[in-house]
Amino acid sequence: MTSTDFRQTRHRRAAFVTLLVLSMAAFRPDPVAAQMPGRGPQGPSEVGVMELSREDVPVTVELPGRAVAFQRATIRPKVGGEITAIPYEAGAEVEAGTVLFQLEDETLAAELTAEEVGVASAEAALSGATATVERYRKLRGSGVSQADLEAAEVALAAAQAALGAAEARRDLARLALRRTEITSPIRGLVAVSPFSVGDIVSAGQSDALTEVAQIDPIYVDVSESRARILRNQRNVAAGLLQRPGTPSDARLTLETGMDYDAPGRVLSPGAQVSATTGTIPIRVQFPNPDRLILPGQFVRVTLTIGSISAVLVPQRATSRAAGGELTAFLARDGRAVEVALIEQGVHRNAWIVTEGVDAGDALILDGLNDLRNGAEVTTVPVTIDENGVVRDAPPADGGADADSAASATADDATADAVAVGTTPQASPPRRDGG
Repeated sequence: MTSTDFRQTRHRRAAFVTLLVLSMAAFRPDPVAAQMPGRGPQGPSEVGVMELSREDVPVTVELPGRAVAFQRATIRPKVGGEITAIPYEAGAEVEAGTVLFQLEDETLAAELTAEEVGVASAEAALSGATATVERYRKLRGSGVSQADLEAAEVALAAAQAALGAAEARRDLARLALRRTEITSPIRGLVAVSPFSVGDIVSAGQSDALTEVAQIDPIYVDVSESRARILRNQRNVAAGLLQRPGTPSDARLTLETGMDYDAPGRVLSPGAQVSATTGTIPIRVQFPNPDRLILPGQFVRVTLTIGSISAVLVPQRATSRAAGGELTAFLARDGRAVEVALIEQGVHRNAWIVTEGVDAGDALILDGLNDLRNGAEVTTVPVTIDENGVVRDAPPADGGADADSAASATADDATADAVAVGTTPQASPPRRDGG
């Protein structure tokens, strides 16, 4: 064999080996492709379902609100003078009549004394005028003319009027002196004063000395949509919504998320709709002995409107269609069926559904990813807690019976093993959910 023939033979062998390797690679299955979903025939999808039930569901509405003092008094001086004492402690609770400010009273005391002297003088003048009239009446016709008597009676009336005016000035001076002690008109918490001892104040000044607020009980003002009120009235008229037999309590949630223990009482709602927001103001009264609610504090108030016969559908099992309608999937005859829901609000973490589903329907809670209407499904019972977490449903009574039967079988196997002189093997541990 020549060198040329040898090279040609070697080239043909190399080409054959290369062709063989390529052929084997072409027919070898791709493990990555075999594991990719969506390729090849697919079986039914496993979904978690929950059986629905119909019940009387309370219809509530949660509204943001702001706390307002039950009573609030702005303290201003009614007489002028220098502040000589501030006997109250800022932030403390005071009773009605407690002295908050003391003004200097020397000037007003002197004015009262002068007015009392004027009253005494007017009383003396009245006494003299009275005696003159009585004397003239006795001497009328014997030295005292009718004109003299009439003049004496006029002087008597003037003396009576002068006494009345003097007494009024004395009473005003006495009232002014009493007003140098500025007291609280209501029971409540007294605020910090911007004034101090030595400051000069005047009667009727614009700047308040302090404020006193009564916060037990306390008001919370909320606003409700007029449109929602009309819808609820329509549902009541149609028999869908049942009004509670007794006035329902209002519940309050603090800004920290903590539920307030004491219930509130709804007062009369407002009679005028806001032109800007379309809402009606509603005032709710709450007891506040521990002062957990302060004026100006933002809170949330939950009002119970009534009850409705409906099915509670967890929100996580629903979605919004392109047209805005609420939809959910049910498991029927081994297939997923998408249904449209009509809801009447929210209760906790579920929609209050009146149409679209009914008691006994199997609602799909888990396995909703890429689920399509009409898809084949196999169902597994699940439950959902108040936080919206889905878990496997606890085993029925049959599960306990199965565990008992398995335990009895294991005991029989142990007895048989002892009889033949062997040691039984421990069974592998059972996983949760079977």
